[in-house]
Amino acid sequence: MSAPDAASQQSGSATPEGGRFVFRARVFDADDLRRAHTRIAHEIVERHHGAADLVLVGLYTRGVAVAHRLAAAIAGFEHLDVPVGALDVAFYRDDIQLRPRTIVLVDDVLFTGRTVRAALDALTELGRPRTVEVAVLVDRGHRELPIRADFVGKNLPTKRAEDVRVRLAEVDGDGDDDGIELWGPADPGDGGEGAP
Repeated sequence: MSAPDAASQQSGSATPEGGRFVFRARVFDADDLRRAHTRIAHEIVERHHGAADLVLVGLYTRGVAVAHRLAAAIAGFEHLDVPVGALDVAFYRDDIQLRPRTIVLVDDVLFTGRTVRAALDALTELGRPRTVEVAVLVDRGHRELPIRADFVGKNLPTKRAEDVRVRLAEVDGDGDDDGIELWGPADPGDGGEGAP
């Protein structure tokens, strides 16, 4: 995917302060994402000396698609299907068997840590897994809780006011238009261009 055109750069979503976001930088393209999925999948399997007792739990919305991609990567080199569950932290959905397995919570972006905390709360209502780990495509910092990712595709230092946008074909319906972009508030002094 190429960088957004000028029209989409100007039509970014609103900031919490009422401004608007503009495109800042292309962080990952589809090939970078594929490599990150492969690396994270290998790291998970290496840490656990195989995949026999793993369950990947994707957090809605994009975490579910990432979890399926990680499971496919693991199946490709381990020749073993890893169960994939989906967790909507708002509704505490129960669609996986937790005991006595290692649960890897999968999400696209780790920011304040509040979504992971909510997922941990939801998991405790479903049972008690052996261990819980976190895998994310992007860790952007700015944690408000003592939560960290065990597996990270990319550490991306950001400003609190910036926005990391992950695009996945399975969720966003853009064909092969996978990517990760950094958007930030439009600076009135830069003519709306939003240069990094």
